[in-house]
Amino acid sequence: MFNKYNVIVVGGGHAGCEAAASAANLGSSVLLITMNMATIAQMSCNPAMGGVAKGQIIREIDAMGGYSGIIADKTTIQFRMLNRSKGPAMWSPRTQNDRMRFAEEWRLQLESMPNIDIWQDTVKEIIVRDGKASGVVTSLGISIESDAVVLTNGTFLNGTIHIGEKRFGGGRTAEKAATGLTEQLVNLGFESGRMKTGTPPRIDGRSLNYTLMEEQWGDEERGKFSFTDVPLPTEQRCCWITYTNEAVHNALKEGFEKSPMFTGRIKGLGPRYCPSIEDKINRFAERDRHQIFVEPEGWRTVEIYVNGFSTSLPEDVQLKALRLIPGFEQARMFRPGYAIEYDYFPPMQLDLTLETLRIKHLFFAGQINGTTGYEEAASQGFIAGINAHQRITNQHELILKRSESYIGVLIDDLVTKGTEEPYRMFTSRAEHRLLLRQDNADARLTPIAHQLGLVSDERLEHVKKKVNAADNLVDYMRKQSIGPDAINPVLARLNSSPVSQKTRLFHILSRPQINIYDIAAADNSFQMLLARHNKETIEQAEIKVKYDSYFEKEIEIVNKMRRMEDQEINPNFDYTNLVSLSKEAREKLIKVKPRTLGQASRISGVSPSDISVLMIHMG
Repeated sequence: MFNKYNVIVVGGGHAGCEAAASAANLGSSVLLITMNMATIAQMSCNPAMGGVAKGQIIREIDAMGGYSGIIADKTTIQFRMLNRSKGPAMWSPRTQNDRMRFAEEWRLQLESMPNIDIWQDTVKEIIVRDGKASGVVTSLGISIESDAVVLTNGTFLNGTIHIGEKRFGGGRTAEKAATGLTEQLVNLGFESGRMKTGTPPRIDGRSLNYTLMEEQWGDEERGKFSFTDVPLPTEQRCCWITYTNEAVHNALKEGFEKSPMFTGRIKGLGPRYCPSIEDKINRFAERDRHQIFVEPEGWRTVEIYVNGFSTSLPEDVQLKALRLIPGFEQARMFRPGYAIEYDYFPPMQLDLTLETLRIKHLFFAGQINGTTGYEEAASQGFIAGINAHQRITNQHELILKRSESYIGVLIDDLVTKGTEEPYRMFTSRAEHRLLLRQDNADARLTPIAHQLGLVSDERLEHVKKKVNAADNLVDYMRKQSIGPDAINPVLARLNSSPVSQKTRLFHILSRPQINIYDIAAADNSFQMLLARHNKETIEQAEIKVKYDSYFEKEIEIVNKMRRMEDQEINPNFDYTNLVSLSKEAREKLIKVKPRTLGQASRISGVSPSDISVLMIHMG
């Protein structure tokens, strides 16, 4: 029935879509197997993309030729750049999206790619021959051959949904769980665990009183994720903010005795940084209110996502508590919130390429690796798809360094340190975050993608021109000076110290109170120069000037670490013979099989003295 494929991708969520697309764009024939073609790229939880650190990931995927940013831009209903009041390392783009259109655009994108076939079915078994993944067997009993398999099963592996005292199998509400795969992988020697996540109730927006809530509009000056020319919607939709109160908390507490989280029916660990409303009340008992974001699900639907009210309490308790929130007094519920438990596989069983250490040509991406979030999943899928293609065509794998990208930080954290709770990306996880900003993702990663063949010559040339233009502006500011008569009135207006002699524009712009347009207002020649550049280039130049000394220090640190990162360790290195290593270090090094000294140094339980032993032994 089926010809042999180069790559089979199991699961049509965010990881699966990016995996299928990246492998296909590199030339592989791809079969995407999904349980339901109507829910490809379904936004299972909040209808939003990006956010703190997550927005940087989406821009990185886009810079390398992925589609998550393009799809998000096409379907956005509101855009906001978060953390504008902080430094540029913290700026994070975020969109509210039309849930239905997002899924539709992803499906249309995949259907437009001739290298991708789609099959609606459930995979129950991986075909393994001679220690390699060689295809899959579906629930219909069909065996399909391939050179590599990418598993992106999301929350479907033995998924169990909890609503109060009710418990039933499911990977999402109204969708069945996937069984069989976990059991096979465990029999093959893989270690598995259980995690949980949750979602809030969905509300009929016609039943809400928005006059009792705070309006939250998007940025007037619209931004976007993609570095390409994606047509953006011309309008934005409003979101709202309201708050819980003591009455809400008391109503929720009445249902705690039926909460699966507190009664012990849920065994898996949930996301620490996105707790349920009952968990918030329990952990932060001193707080008398919690923020609730009221978010539309799309342009035409009245469905509302109640962000901040994730819960698995009984549905009657949910509705009673909701109606005590200002603006929700007459709320009507479309569907209750729920918690879901599912199987995952601790990611220390993977190589940095996301290929499993135990079975060759088998890749894991997304929540199967213990992560949470569309963005984290999409980035893993993107890398897994690339490396599946590279592996079967005997080409060099793609491993992004921590100093190159948030994606590199994410994968290195998972593979090197593992995770026992749903992993979520934060800017604080990236030690070089000043270099890994959302605005320079194309400069960092598009050349790498071009070398792989994922982006065109024209796109690379566009990035080079942008970088050169910004550098030329910086050079101009280093050379050109401005006199006291011209600049001092501007400095006085901005409460900045006056200058007594001609001063380089570079030094004026280095002051925290001054922006590049303040200088332009005092210098006609500079104003005319800026007029020849777009906003993106000007912003890049300004950042380069203001953080010049910090960049120098950061690059110096990266260069010092590079020696360890470039020092490769033989994958067959026998750690058992190194008696000078601590017992814990020996066990961890054997388990993780680090590729480099740098990776070895980040393994929990491996001390600096253990690294010294390795360095001496390796000469």
